Amino acid sequence: MTAEPLSPNEIERRLEGLPGWALEGDLLTRTFRLPSHFAAAALTVHIAQIQEELNHHSDLTLGYNTVALSVHTHDAGGAVTEKDFTLAARVSTAAPSHGAE
Repeated sequence: MTAEPLSPNEIERRLEGLPGWALEGDLLTRTFRLPSHFAAAALTVHIAQIQEELNHHSDLTLGYNTVALSVHTHDAGGAVTEKDFTLAARVSTAAPSHGAE
């Protein structure tokens, strides 16, 4: 089943409930700052686990003390869908346990 794209108004409304996340072009994005490289690497692994559980994967970039995500739904033509917000919410819930800001 193909995921349905969300309207611009729906995306804007949902972003209000996800501090730190933004829409950049057709991607839902966020960068987390962490206290160390090890903490950033641990968060990256945690995010990979969440992505596997959801069977929905983002572009994930590990920096020295940062982790950046960008996500959209390929089977919806690269649009932002409910799947993307589900992933964003799960990551936002997990990130503080790694010291992320």
